[in-house]
Amino acid sequence: MTSLLLGAPPGHATDDLAAVDEHLETFFTRAIARAGAHGDAYRRLWSATRDAAQGGKRVRPRLVLAVHRAFEGDDPASAVATAAAFELLHTAFLMHDDVIDHDDVRRGIPNVTGRFAAEAAGRGASAARAREYGEASAILAGDLLISAAHRMIAGLDVPFARREALLELVDECVFLAAAGEHADVRFTLGETPSAGDIVSMIENKTASYSFSGPLRAGAILAGASPDTVDGLGEVGAHLGVAFQLRDDVLGVYGEREVTGKTTIGDLREGKETLLIAFARADASWAAVSGRFGRPDLDEADAELLRAVITSSGAHDRVEALISGRCRSAIDLVERAGLPPALADELTEVARGCGERDR
Repeated sequence: MTSLLLGAPPGHATDDLAAVDEHLETFFTRAIARAGAHGDAYRRLWSATRDAAQGGKRVRPRLVLAVHRAFEGDDPASAVATAAAFELLHTAFLMHDDVIDHDDVRRGIPNVTGRFAAEAAGRGASAARAREYGEASAILAGDLLISAAHRMIAGLDVPFARREALLELVDECVFLAAAGEHADVRFTLGETPSAGDIVSMIENKTASYSFSGPLRAGAILAGASPDTVDGLGEVGAHLGVAFQLRDDVLGVYGEREVTGKTTIGDLREGKETLLIAFARADASWAAVSGRFGRPDLDEADAELLRAVITSSGAHDRVEALISGRCRSAIDLVERAGLPPALADELTEVARGCGERDR
């Protein structure tokens, strides 16, 4: 798998990522110490927030650093801070997403909601009140990290125009991610989204801050031309859609031992993915539609849903779209005149988005 998505980064990029982790650790250490003056509960909230930011593949920092390095950016400290800011955004969005989805576990351990709900329950709170406290804690933690990401960018010692462009970019990422999340939730209210609606949601909710934003940020920081910045944004949009569509496929067809995720969850939740949009258009969907989104969905019913998704051609159509998005990203990379090392790296990322199994 590609270095930017899953594998070890090449050469001195390992040191760059270590610097990002160090920057994040310094940020959280200071925040936790500052929070202590406002009581032990607030200090624990910041400690839980720091724990939530640990682990993961660091895809967004890798992209920022790779582009900045490829364009021979001369400010590694600012690149590290920008990469850290995107990781804080990512952590914040995960926290808010878990609240929206009523999840209390992330990466196999209790998330901020789960930790503070358990704490409240341990003090005798009812299950409902404990859940409210846990979710409120996670919302506040996410808000704090979004603010911190903006502050990190605002504090960069870079030319005014670059700092302003980066602040506008971060604001755009937050704006679009919220639009995508809002649409995703709206789709659960009984609205039947079109395939175009779902792709737009993915572009806003995932592609904007996970791929387009980091690629553009690294280029802005290195002083690349506006055309290059825009071109990398287009590449990122294709990569982000392919990445999320692969996630959706793995959520239904993946191997739990590999992905670490259940293959019933999305079907039980009634998640409106492109797989479902395509399957619903086939007459065979009517026979199983009542099972989709049932809280008590079991594996037998899930297998019936999978069978219809497959027989309707929905799975094949989504796979074709993933391949098409990856090809489009590679075509754009080849035409963009990027530094060869970056072009090779992004080509590998595109292939990885299409082929990954976790």
